[in-house]
Amino acid sequence: MASFTMDPDWLCFTEHPTKPAHVLPAGAVDAHCHVFGPGDQFPFAPERKYTPCDASKDQLFALRDFLGFDKNVVVQATCHGNDNRAMVDALRAAGGRARGVASVRPDVTDDELAEMDEAGVRGVRFNYVRRLVDPKPDAYYHGIVERIAPLGWQVVIYFEAADLAERFDFFAGLDTTVVVDHMGRPDVRQPVDGPQFDLFVKLMDERPNVWAKVTCPERLTVAGPPYDDVVPFARRLVDTFPDRVVWGTDWPHPNLNSHMPDDGALVDYVWRIAPTDEARHKLLVDNPTRLYWAENAGAR
Repeated sequence: MASFTMDPDWLCFTEHPTKPAHVLPAGAVDAHCHVFGPGDQFPFAPERKYTPCDASKDQLFALRDFLGFDKNVVVQATCHGNDNRAMVDALRAAGGRARGVASVRPDVTDDELAEMDEAGVRGVRFNYVRRLVDPKPDAYYHGIVERIAPLGWQVVIYFEAADLAERFDFFAGLDTTVVVDHMGRPDVRQPVDGPQFDLFVKLMDERPNVWAKVTCPERLTVAGPPYDDVVPFARRLVDTFPDRVVWGTDWPHPNLNSHMPDDGALVDYVWRIAPTDEARHKLLVDNPTRLYWAENAGAR
């Protein structure tokens, strides 16, 4: 079997997080998380730009139960490229308690798509973050959209805020359900009502098929824990689009270089961005259930 050596500067996830002070509502969904390998069973992609620690499905499910989630949405990690076997294996092992987001090429076969759909995949991810991948021309992504359209899958997009203006028309023109990772990675040093974040809000306001993951304060922060600088951005989206926001841990927190968060503290952070029972229930239960578990969940 293949052997992999973790990058020397890689920060591994916290093995023993604290128990959240708050109790999650019944049916809560961790709507953004990953599995890495294990590399000797599910080899990492030759073209990857990082080699992580192993983060198995069993460890993910143990964290799910410890934190109080009922379900997971497992997003294909870039270190596995377009080889979705580790993610699909996690879905099959979850017994209906997980859905997936895959990474595919335009030449993916109908049989491959059907197999992933049966396992619980409900979308594909387009990654535009240049330090992680080499983005492709728009036509490449249009080819994938055409392939997944019959399945009603969603499109998940991951980009840096500074790149939104260049891609705005393409994103706004997608007819599928579109889910934006990590609020479009706003620069939290800029005003929450400034032109950069206003452009992202404009995208959601004009396109009712666009959703946002109000995730990753640990990735967006400049000030560090407890992420006071990120709260206003997430609160603006939760307050403005309460029916089109979801939240997840981002476990095992890939490519962090400042600190590794405590997943129990991240759960408690949700109470700061969704301060009412109604807002939290929509964010953690109603919205992700409608998005990922409803019949033909990806369809508008």
